[in-house]
Amino acid sequence: MSTFLTKLKEPNPNKKENFQPHIKTFSSFKIRWYYILVLAIIGHSCAPKNDTQNYVADIYQTSQAGDNLKLLSSDEAKTTPAELKKVTLEIHTDKTFQKYYGFGASFTESSAWNLATAPVETRKAVLNKLFSPTEGAGFTLTRTHINSSDYSNNHYTYIEEGDEDLSTFSIHEDMKGFSGDENDQVRGIELVEPSYDLIPMILEASKIPGADFNIIASPWSPPSWMKTGETAEMTNGSLKPEYYGLWAKYISKYVTAYKEQGITLWGLTPQNEPLHAHDAQWDSNGFTPEQGRDFLRDHLGPQLVEDGHLNLDDLESGLRVLIYDHNKSTMNDYVSKTYEDPEASKYAWGTAFHWYTNSELKANNWYAKELAELEKNWPNKAMIHTESSIDIDANDPIGQYWRASTDYAGTFVPFETYATDMITDLNHGTQGYIEWCSILSHKGQPNPYDNFNSAPVLINPVTDEVIYTPLYYLLSHFSKFIRPDAHRIAIKGSEVTGLIYTAAKNTDGSIAVVVYNNNDEAHELSISLDTGTYTTQIAPKAIQTIHLKEKKDLL
Repeated sequence: MSTFLTKLKEPNPNKKENFQPHIKTFSSFKIRWYYILVLAIIGHSCAPKNDTQNYVADIYQTSQAGDNLKLLSSDEAKTTPAELKKVTLEIHTDKTFQKYYGFGASFTESSAWNLATAPVETRKAVLNKLFSPTEGAGFTLTRTHINSSDYSNNHYTYIEEGDEDLSTFSIHEDMKGFSGDENDQVRGIELVEPSYDLIPMILEASKIPGADFNIIASPWSPPSWMKTGETAEMTNGSLKPEYYGLWAKYISKYVTAYKEQGITLWGLTPQNEPLHAHDAQWDSNGFTPEQGRDFLRDHLGPQLVEDGHLNLDDLESGLRVLIYDHNKSTMNDYVSKTYEDPEASKYAWGTAFHWYTNSELKANNWYAKELAELEKNWPNKAMIHTESSIDIDANDPIGQYWRASTDYAGTFVPFETYATDMITDLNHGTQGYIEWCSILSHKGQPNPYDNFNSAPVLINPVTDEVIYTPLYYLLSHFSKFIRPDAHRIAIKGSEVTGLIYTAAKNTDGSIAVVVYNNNDEAHELSISLDTGTYTTQIAPKAIQTIHLKEKKDLL
């Protein structure tokens, strides 16, 4: 049920159509109608003006109590009892900040495999729930991997070993389908559509009515024969300097090959998690800040320009290169090497960063200081969060989001961590937020590493049961209501422990206010917008999106 902020629509006395039809049609009553209208206009001119913009307010809530993006009725949103803590928030639409590019999760080979095990109608329903802006989350910013990643079924590249002229280059691996024998985790599980794969998944998602998403591509590792110092196949070590030029051509050929399949990539990072040279347990490749700078400046940037992918006159018009793509805790030291070098910086559109380690975020205030420093030092460079994930509790894949969980560094509460991290990032200049795998199995599979993550959507590949985790609904609170080209707008209020919020204005004039209440008690929210006020109640341990749509035709 919608709730209204009302307005008075005033007639415009300067428009002839307000009275001209009466003069032409009812000539015998010409003078009478003229005076009636003049008196009406005078009456309105003397009345106090009401410039309040008018909105229909829809309130959506996800909570520990079990609400999943639930549209609240006016009764449910109503505040009662004066004992509720009252919080006043003021929205200032005239104060705008960064532009948003979108929110979403990633296309991985593991996600495609899970869809290949599902009945066609289930597969289509899942993609619809992810990418439809009306019937689902409406994801608008996504990511995928170049070569294999930590969520592929095995290690792979697009060329044969030792091919230094790239004559064998082919992205067939991303579209050939699955044999069912890739690793022990997939062996013995029936594939409903063995021909399904990563590229078919992307293309099918793009055909969903209303779907409008962009993709950032990232390599995890070059082929092993191009590297030195590996601890396992495509794991750790670093690209040999003599192969910098070849690897740049390889990446550019990948962009071309995807375009030939009907997929125009929106962005690119030169290397996923470049600080993993020695301690990763999955596909990885180390690049020091200096190596990353040199690779972009001397090889990848010029190659992308030469092949027509990158436009130096307008970095927004072609493929966008985002540097770093690792933990935000140490991003400023890394990116400065590139941004301080004009010849390297000219190729870089912005910074990509991750959130790991999850458990250290709260203790470090979600690295708000580091975000603010990045935004201040490099105001003309974009900021995109490109990866986050948590380990799965296969016995409790929904409840685990609301209770203490652990990673290799410590303990955290996943829902609180995600909600606070997202809002903190947005309030400090971040322009998009991407989760890692969009779909995994109910066990967090498959991959060859025994590293099992949760995801927005989990599918049991044997029973075909589909689980939409709290993360799916949490991401929807942003992706569904803060659309591409929206801008963050100012929202001010008294500081309340456990309460965090942000606001954005979309190009259609609608406003999204996202509030997370981490407290154990409900709060009353009083949201002031222009001269109107909307009051609602947010449940304990809940996130709420107040979606305010202009009521243009209200009389």
